[in-house]
Amino acid sequence: MRLEGKVAVVTGAASGIGAATAELFIKEGAKVVVADRNVDQAQTVASALGANALAVGVDVTVAEQIKHLIAATVGKFGGLDILVNNAGFGIRGSVVNTEEDDWDKVIDVNLKGVYLVSKYGIPELEKRGGGAVVNISSTAAVCGIPDRAAYVAAKGGVASLTRSMALDHAEKNIRVNSIAPGVIWSSYYEKMLKEVPDPEGFVNGLKARAPVNRMGTPHEIATMALFLASDESSFATGGFFTVDGGYTAR
Repeated sequence: MRLEGKVAVVTGAASGIGAATAELFIKEGAKVVVADRNVDQAQTVASALGANALAVGVDVTVAEQIKHLIAATVGKFGGLDILVNNAGFGIRGSVVNTEEDDWDKVIDVNLKGVYLVSKYGIPELEKRGGGAVVNISSTAAVCGIPDRAAYVAAKGGVASLTRSMALDHAEKNIRVNSIAPGVIWSSYYEKMLKEVPDPEGFVNGLKARAPVNRMGTPHEIATMALFLASDESSFATGGFFTVDGGYTAR
């Protein structure tokens, strides 16, 4: 198995990409901490994954909670080898009509969260002689999305931070890469589907963003996370890996 003996923390792991990543990592031999602010749902996911999974409730914007997350991981599984910084969300709005508090929340969860989890997690990777960090960015980091200013800024920051982290920690045998998903079907879109006047047109529009004319699945992002977390990607660091059905190739 590709992650045999490894310990991973996956944030935002109660659903979507995070849950799919936790599940795949478990199948590949890892012990996984399912970290999410929705502790009940995190527990549901961890329980389904079995004894090699641990649920921890955490707000990635609060340093003390991150310290607890890392301590709980090491206490339960004896160390830490992999960080998957997946927690994130977006809101509608340009820089003109986005309220300052909303801007701060988006930046804090999507970007500051990567900083805090990495700040307290990377020293544990160093103790193991190295490891891997996988940051979930977005195609929005390079293409932009109308009416999503805060989210685009945050995910662009994640992509840039990834490159900086890769350089800072290469000597410690820690590889840092980012994944840029395209449109991935999720509960976010399920909720929107109930609100839009033309659900079929809405779905067709999402599919049409990619030349392959479909949306991706959380599992398809998880498989890239697995590659980047495993020794198979041992020469990859500082990379920005698009998994978007060809969206950014246009």
